[in-house]
Amino acid sequence: MKNLKILFIAAISLVSFNSCDEEDDNIFEIQSSESTAAIINLPTSGTGLVLDISNPTGTATTIVWEDATYNIPTVINNTIQLAIAGTNFETPFDVVTTTNNYLAWTNEELNGIAVGLLGLTPFTSADVDMRIKSSIGDNDSEAVYSEMVTVSLTPYTTEAPKLGVPGNHQGWDPASAPSLFASAYGETDYEGYVWLDGQHKFIATNDEGDYAWGNTDWGDASGTDGSYTQVLIEDGEGNIAPPNGAGYYFVQANTDADVLEYSETLHNWAVVGSATGSWDNDTDMTYDSATSTWTITMDLTAEEIKFRSNDTWDWNYGDDEGDGILELASGTNIPVPSAGNYTIVLDFSTPRHYTYSLTLN
Repeated sequence: MKNLKILFIAAISLVSFNSCDEEDDNIFEIQSSESTAAIINLPTSGTGLVLDISNPTGTATTIVWEDATYNIPTVINNTIQLAIAGTNFETPFDVVTTTNNYLAWTNEELNGIAVGLLGLTPFTSADVDMRIKSSIGDNDSEAVYSEMVTVSLTPYTTEAPKLGVPGNHQGWDPASAPSLFASAYGETDYEGYVWLDGQHKFIATNDEGDYAWGNTDWGDASGTDGSYTQVLIEDGEGNIAPPNGAGYYFVQANTDADVLEYSETLHNWAVVGSATGSWDNDTDMTYDSATSTWTITMDLTAEEIKFRSNDTWDWNYGDDEGDGILELASGTNIPVPSAGNYTIVLDFSTPRHYTYSLTLN
């Protein structure tokens, strides 16, 4: 009889324990049917956002939404997702997560997202889908998604514009043409070093930033191929011929309609200075077409050097900051750290950012 009582009590305990487990599950499980997604109030679909290059810290837009709801009190994580319109968020970008129900973006912030993350083309409008992903906990639990809003977004760029130099020297292939850079955004004063060999012209980028036939281009205003008048024209132009035959040229071009000028100056670079034994006699460098650099291997003493062109001081570079970046004419003499045999490299391949290196062998 005692054994029967014990079995009866154990059975009741087991049932009670299971009942508690089931009650606990019912208390803490969130049913998806009891969650509602966020609702975006601002911006509304069809809003046009033209980002203001002149006011980078100004507010471009403020996103405002009604929070999602869950059937328990909890902190809600709101992730703003963006995607190219029409992609159905197949590859969404999780831009930012906040526990607030609003977020303001400056022109600069949203422009960085538009160009750097979404890959939009500056100064060209594109439709972008936006939605809010709401979740709880640390693992995006119970995620629900708002209805999407589609806005038109026009980003900008502050990068200096560039100008291509297609021609005989590279097979007349615009896509691989070397570039000249302007001094700043909005300027038309292009410059750069280019190896020229035969006729060539200048070509602008298209909206995608590429060089291609069909883009705006300029040539010599004479209208005759093989000319060098230093005057540009857009229509009826002739191909330009470098004034001193094949060689390494410093090329300048200004495509402003009120200027339309160009110049090409041949350069042969050399090392000069007390570390070479003389400030009067150059030691010529050799142009390496494979790397687009000037190089030489030579012995130097622990004194100073500079780089100069064409055996004169009309064009010479030094280094004011000691940072490997060259400054024209006023550049400080470059100290050689110790005597020895050095490989010296002079690199003009990036317009307006000219560098050098001294490597002890």
